[in-house]
Amino acid sequence: MRHVAKLDPELAKSVIAVGGDMHRGGTMGLHEHAEHLISWSATAMVSLRTATRDWLIPPTHGLWMPAGCPHAVEVFRPGRGYAVVLNAKNCPITWTEPTGVLITPLVRELIVHLDQHPEQDDTRATAVSLLLSLLEPVPDTTFHVPLPEDPRTREIAEALIADPADHRDLAMWAVHTHSSVRTITRLFAQETGMTFAQWRTHARVRAALIHLAQGASVGATARAVGYHKPGAFAEAFRRVTGQHPSVYL
Repeated sequence: MRHVAKLDPELAKSVIAVGGDMHRGGTMGLHEHAEHLISWSATAMVSLRTATRDWLIPPTHGLWMPAGCPHAVEVFRPGRGYAVVLNAKNCPITWTEPTGVLITPLVRELIVHLDQHPEQDDTRATAVSLLLSLLEPVPDTTFHVPLPEDPRTREIAEALIADPADHRDLAMWAVHTHSSVRTITRLFAQETGMTFAQWRTHARVRAALIHLAQGASVGATARAVGYHKPGAFAEAFRRVTGQHPSVYL
């Protein structure tokens, strides 16, 4: 638990939690906010993307988006979503990068409470203080796919995100980008912290989560993201997430 020694009364008054229905296919282009933002999709599945990273946010997690960080939004599964808006001037949380947070049952209830009770009182101030004290960053998970910056590797990444079933190997991608296998290998490791094969697996698992959330079977999902055998897909999925894909149906 984070320790919030003393909550600024003005911050408690300025924190706003807004819930609403999110519709499949809904998008919002690149934009930014003057305030910090916590995005949580209670029953929806949403993608948030910055210039260098792409997060898939399931209902179990939220994403801290610092003030002034350009990001885009896309809804893959309809449902209920919430945004918690915090004044950047006096907020005790100082994370300067988009940061994943775990939405525990208590955090969930606090966000819903703030949405349902916008009136200012001592109970609401206590809820804000408790919410901020409970927010802890979580390690990057499968929901985060780092995006390389070099034009050659970025072209490969964009193509595989658009079509995760693309089976071109590293040599074919090197020819496609007028580069060498050695260069592409070095750039992927340098810019994403992963080998090309590891990055593609993460991109495929991320795409699989969308298919599973939309109700596709494990077999159909495996084929859609480039696996001929459901067993091979399930094993790759388990290595990345620690769970069998059927858990995410």
